[in-house]
Amino acid sequence: MKKRKLGKSGLEVSAIGFGCMGLNFSYKHTLDKKDSISLLKAAYDDGVTFFDTAEMYGPYTNEELVGEAFSSIRDKVVIATKFGIKLEDGKQVQDSNPARIRQSVEGSLKRLKTDYIDLYYQHRVDTNTPIEEVAETMKDLIKEGKIKHWGLSEAGVNTIKRAHAVLPVTAVESEYSMWWRRPEEELIPTLEELGIGLVPFSPLGKGFLTGKIKKDATFEKGDFRNIVPRFNPENLKANYELVDLLEKIANDLNVTPAQIALAWLLAQKPWIVPIPGTTKESRLKENDHAAEVELSGDNLKKIEAALAKVKIAGDRYPEDLEKRTGL
Repeated sequence: MKKRKLGKSGLEVSAIGFGCMGLNFSYKHTLDKKDSISLLKAAYDDGVTFFDTAEMYGPYTNEELVGEAFSSIRDKVVIATKFGIKLEDGKQVQDSNPARIRQSVEGSLKRLKTDYIDLYYQHRVDTNTPIEEVAETMKDLIKEGKIKHWGLSEAGVNTIKRAHAVLPVTAVESEYSMWWRRPEEELIPTLEELGIGLVPFSPLGKGFLTGKIKKDATFEKGDFRNIVPRFNPENLKANYELVDLLEKIANDLNVTPAQIALAWLLAQKPWIVPIPGTTKESRLKENDHAAEVELSGDNLKKIEAALAKVKIAGDRYPEDLEKRTGL
C-alpha cells in the first residue's frame, strides 16, 4: 500500500489505517479475541501499518487485541492509542490531569505489550486541565521514550494552536467524511498552516456510505447508531440521497461506494489518513484497495457539484456527546 506522512512530523503510515474500536466495542456485531487478532493480522498482510485504538475501547480490552496481534512485529507497525477519558460510576469523564495521564500510559504500554507508543492522542479535551499542562506532560513522556508523537482527538482550533505552541502536534483525529464536512471550515486550514496531519475516523459514516445500510434499516440493542440522530428512521431515508449519488459515481468508475468515499478523502490533502474499521475481511480488502483509486480533477469536480446539492438530515451526535467535541 502507498504511504503517507502525517503533516510535517515525518511519521510515515499506510495511506489507509485501521480503526480498531469496532472489533469489540460500540457496535452490536463484534468479534471474539481470536477472530479480532486474525483480522488485525490480515490488515497488516494487506499493507496496513497504522492501527488506532484507545484505553476506553472495551474498555481496556481493545488495546490488548492490538498488543497480542503485533507483539512479534512491533517495529513494523504504527500504533496510536488515547488517554484522557476514565470511567466514573459507569460514565465516561474527561480527565487529563498529569498524574492520570501517567497512570494511563503505563496501562496502555502493558496492554499493548510494548515499551513505546507511536502516537498518543488526548481522547477528548479536559476543560479542568490546561492544554499547555497536557503538552508539557507529553514532552516529558517523549523524553522518557514512552511515546514518540502526540495528537489531539476532536479538539477545536484554539486548543490545537495552544497545544502546538508548547509541543508540535503530529496529528488530529476528527470525524470527517462526505456526510460530515465541518472540518473544512476551520480545522483543515489550521492543520495545513501548522503542518499537522488529519486522521479521519468514521470515514464511511459509521457504515452508511458503503450503501449496505438500507433506508429502512434498524439496529440491534447495544449498537451506538441507535442514539445517533442521523440514523433515526426519518433522517435515514432523507440521507439516502447521498448513497444514491455514491452508487452512481461508483458504477461509472467500476469501484464500490466505500472506495469512492475513501478515495475522495485521500484526494483532499496528501496528509489525510482515514482509519475505517470493519469486522469482515472482505470489507477490509475493499477499504484498503481504495488507496489505489485515483480520482481525476474532473471526477472530483463532478463529485463536489453533486455533493453541494445534497442536504444531510440530522446531527452526527446526540447533544451530550457533541458538547465534548471541538473545545
